[in-house]
Amino acid sequence: MTSVEESPVTAASLLAAVGLRVTFPGRRGASAARAVDGVDLDIGSGEIVALVGESGCGKTSLARTLLGLVEPAAGRVTFGGAPLSYGSRALKAYRRRVQLVLQDPSGSLNPRHTVYEAVAEGLRIHGYGGDERAAVAEALSRAGLRPPERFFLRYPHELSGGQRQRVVIAGALVLEPELIVADEPVASLDASVRGEILALLLRLRDELGLSALVVTHDLGLAWNIADRVAVMYLGRIVETGPVEDVLTAPRHPYTRALLSVLPESAGPPVVLTGEPPDPSRIPAGCRFHARCQILASGEAETTGVADRCRTEDLPVLPGSGPAAVACHWAAAQVLGA
Repeated sequence: MTSVEESPVTAASLLAAVGLRVTFPGRRGASAARAVDGVDLDIGSGEIVALVGESGCGKTSLARTLLGLVEPAAGRVTFGGAPLSYGSRALKAYRRRVQLVLQDPSGSLNPRHTVYEAVAEGLRIHGYGGDERAAVAEALSRAGLRPPERFFLRYPHELSGGQRQRVVIAGALVLEPELIVADEPVASLDASVRGEILALLLRLRDELGLSALVVTHDLGLAWNIADRVAVMYLGRIVETGPVEDVLTAPRHPYTRALLSVLPESAGPPVVLTGEPPDPSRIPAGCRFHARCQILASGEAETTGVADRCRTEDLPVLPGSGPAAVACHWAAAQVLGA
């Protein structure tokens, strides 16, 4: 694996990405697609971080790499300060400590397995030597399915969407992980149930000290659940920081556009032109410049950064710390203040 320049990982970091790059082969001889193109990201103990962006921005590839499902082309993943090893035994031990919660509980659960079997599966894979029934009951109870024994012999089709998602969460909790990666955890649920699942994740953080990376396209969800937010576009994090700082005073034009479509947004929605560029042909300069409303309006020209937006790349943002943004125009705004 390619070596990377050392990047500081804070002492409180539980899971961290340092200089992470993930590529996939191009079609018919095309250049490799750079799904993750230089990312630093830290998740602290007991912290919830929201990874936000449009479909195709690389957030799922980043999450899969943090889970050890994809080996990076460059950079490294560390857990508890130790680099992640990709041997089968090491990965099995790692995945007991870091669990995945998928967005579609119907697709995550085997329709032929009872709730008990679904939750106990992880225990059996990892050779759990304790009281299986008690562990399954406790996990279901923590996930809000009480009394747990009432759900043991039920099948997924007998449950509501919210209950199925709680079963998926229980299946992750039964192994007593330190961190969960939740990929769009409420996207498939009715609005009335979403708040309950988000409240459950917050309660698990408070009661168990559980950390979480929540992957979502919804900045409103990030506002309701996250301590920090990382906004991703075309393989890179373009804005990051405490959720209050980023979402109340967004500095990157892309973050502003994402926020503008929320129902509670004060101004008119920003309609971005076109689609995100092909990750095998990332443009020069700021990778957002072809769709940037600030550049299109002439404001970047007035500020004197238009040429830099089109030609000058931006540095990788730090994985933790105060709010940071990768934007020539935002940097010029600060200097001119």
